[in-house]
Amino acid sequence: MFQCETYDICGTLNQKQMDKILNYINGELQEPKKDQWLDNYNPAQGKVYALIPDSDADDVELALLAAETAFDTWRLTSLEDRFKVLNRIAELIDLNNEQLALAESIDQGKPVWLAKNEITRAGQNFRFFATAAMQFASESHNMEGHAINYTLRQAIGVVGCISPWNLPLYLFTWKIAPALAAGNCVIAKPSEITPMTAFLLAKICQEAGLPKGVLNIVHGLGPKVGNAMVSHPRIKAISFTGGTSTGKHIASIAAPMFKKLSLELGGKNPNIVFADCDFEKALKTTVQSSFLNQGEICLCGSRILIERPIYEKFKAALITEVSLMKVGNPLDKDTKVGAIVSKMHFDKVLSYIELAKEEGGNILLGGNALQMQGDLENGWYIAPTIIENLAFDCRTNTEEIFGPVVTITPFDTDEEALKMANCTEYGLASSIWTNDLTRAHRVAASIQSGIVWINCWLLRDLRTPFGGVKQSGVGREGGWEAMKFFTEAKNVCIKL
Repeated sequence: MFQCETYDICGTLNQKQMDKILNYINGELQEPKKDQWLDNYNPAQGKVYALIPDSDADDVELALLAAETAFDTWRLTSLEDRFKVLNRIAELIDLNNEQLALAESIDQGKPVWLAKNEITRAGQNFRFFATAAMQFASESHNMEGHAINYTLRQAIGVVGCISPWNLPLYLFTWKIAPALAAGNCVIAKPSEITPMTAFLLAKICQEAGLPKGVLNIVHGLGPKVGNAMVSHPRIKAISFTGGTSTGKHIASIAAPMFKKLSLELGGKNPNIVFADCDFEKALKTTVQSSFLNQGEICLCGSRILIERPIYEKFKAALITEVSLMKVGNPLDKDTKVGAIVSKMHFDKVLSYIELAKEEGGNILLGGNALQMQGDLENGWYIAPTIIENLAFDCRTNTEEIFGPVVTITPFDTDEEALKMANCTEYGLASSIWTNDLTRAHRVAASIQSGIVWINCWLLRDLRTPFGGVKQSGVGREGGWEAMKFFTEAKNVCIKL
């Protein structure tokens, strides 16, 4: 279905032509009103390969008018018809998995094999919430013969969805699908760093027969497009995934306007490894949870806390396993760690490695940028990095780095492990490795995070609530939580 015109099958840049990503407004692909553009980079090569609309409030206004016009029809569309079109989008995502995965790998820097998994999840998101549209129900309460109350859950209207650059189509669809399933019309802003698969999704929506104006995708910068969405009085709710500082800014604008807000923000997640764990399983999964997607996942376990009796053994095994990971071309099937998403983020990650050294950290592995050859010589690559000998509450251990960098720290007691785990302002996710069932429940109850994985990581059931505590966010996504967020509850009381 799709062809990435500036690339051949090997991902080599064709300098003779430059793709233009377009906005998707009122069912049509269109250029930004002011005809201004931004460069879109291939991080593996460090080169511009496409242009992105530098949209502004005027483009958001066009999208809003289209969404408002479509809302009166979409909210009254039968649940079965909503299901059919959303499920058709899921089918088309599945049919075009390889093309979408290649586009996402080129755009974001992740290995193609990983991108394929994430595109699969994007299809699952649409399928899951298409089904949810058919099953979402409300409550009734009988007042012993005096009255009956029932709850109407009605679509909010036009809502805004803003998604990040690390899992572009996966998280884009995670927001859009429940909003549409609940009967809303959507204005969505993908990250300006990784916009390509959102552009391709617009083409899928056209083919699937999604009515005009139901979904509108406006590309551009946060200060222009994002601010216009957040501050617009007729956009009734905002669902945002991204950095904590941006989340604070959004809340400062939206909260005084009494908009509904769902904010999934940063993480500095602890991975607690007890001495009685299944060593090989804990080791294998820790390698994955540390460096999957170059560590650019908000759920990655960037702080590895290891009980002292196995500390030296686990450390040595971890270094050995991570040293075998191939860093290189995201298009190679044996690459485990690809390119960092942007030059700005590349510099940020390297700055934290220097900070760790200043704080007394010992670099056990990595700690440096990597210079590739050939077409990749200008790409942004960092060796997987393991650091020890840091205070548990230093900046390196408490601030989000969001790259292929982990710290390891020994602990002696459950209480000490919890003190270390809970010392940051973040509270998104955590992992616990132990074969002691009582300890697992006790530590899970005491750890300050919205998600706790015991003897696993990133095992997701789409029905469960997803989100964090403290500065990791407000609200929950997933399952009925998402459907409830994208609706307003109205109680109707009938006196008998």
